[in-house]
Amino acid sequence: MQTLKQLLSLIRFSHTIFALPFALMSASIAWYREGEFRWWDLAGILCCMVFARSAAMAFNRLVDRKIDADNPRTATRHLPAGTLQVGTVWLFFLLCAALFVLSTFIFSQRTSPNWWPFRLSGIVLVFICAYSVTKRFTYLAHFWLGVSLMLAPIAAWIAIRGLTDLLPPTLIGLAVCFWVAGFDMIYACQDAEFDRKAKLNSIPARFGVATSLRLAAASHLVMLVVLTCAWWVMPELKFIFLSGVIIIALLLIVEHRLVKPNDLTKVNQAFFQVNSIISAGLLAIVLIQLALPY
Repeated sequence: MQTLKQLLSLIRFSHTIFALPFALMSASIAWYREGEFRWWDLAGILCCMVFARSAAMAFNRLVDRKIDADNPRTATRHLPAGTLQVGTVWLFFLLCAALFVLSTFIFSQRTSPNWWPFRLSGIVLVFICAYSVTKRFTYLAHFWLGVSLMLAPIAAWIAIRGLTDLLPPTLIGLAVCFWVAGFDMIYACQDAEFDRKAKLNSIPARFGVATSLRLAAASHLVMLVVLTCAWWVMPELKFIFLSGVIIIALLLIVEHRLVKPNDLTKVNQAFFQVNSIISAGLLAIVLIQLALPY
């Protein structure tokens, strides 16, 4: 139990709240269009999300363990500190990867079997794990992470409806992509100097903290534009959703006011607290919108 507790801490299990609400948002709209909610689908989406993210995070900690050991901010993480062994984390990674692929079989057990989640599972797993090495060769790693989380709403939609009408999940996914890229730039500002010395690529390391914060704000502006486009083209989304987008805009303003080029002490507050409210709040808004006619 102690090892399990350490592993859940290693992968920041609580951070699942960033991607999961967007997957459930996409799934909710898919069920609404199908005219049928299926508990089996929900179980499959939850299993796939948890195992895929856990595998990707474990892989990240494994490939970055030497970098983490050299960075004062991350030197106390489990592998550099020795609270977990490399072999244990490798086994955990392989187990989660296998369980992710197995979870996709849930969608093939319906009356009308859907094999697309299984067919695409390997590609998805490789892509989201590959994020962990992107800082070695591109400063656009933040957007690779954004696309990795973008796959969550798209994959949830495909799990329910197959490859039918992919515009709604793509718009939701694009919103996730630019939202994640934006707050990842903010988070990476903490390591700008270390990344330069370690010859790692990131937007803060290449362009500086002040420019990175402006680019993060621009990325979040694109997110709001995409959400507005989703409201415009999706008949299910009406006044309640649009009101929610306005609230999200206000929360993003708060997030950017918390972090300044000469004061990064509130990065964690902006990163976790505000963004968790945004993701969970947007899911709640969509559920309310689908339940009400206006």
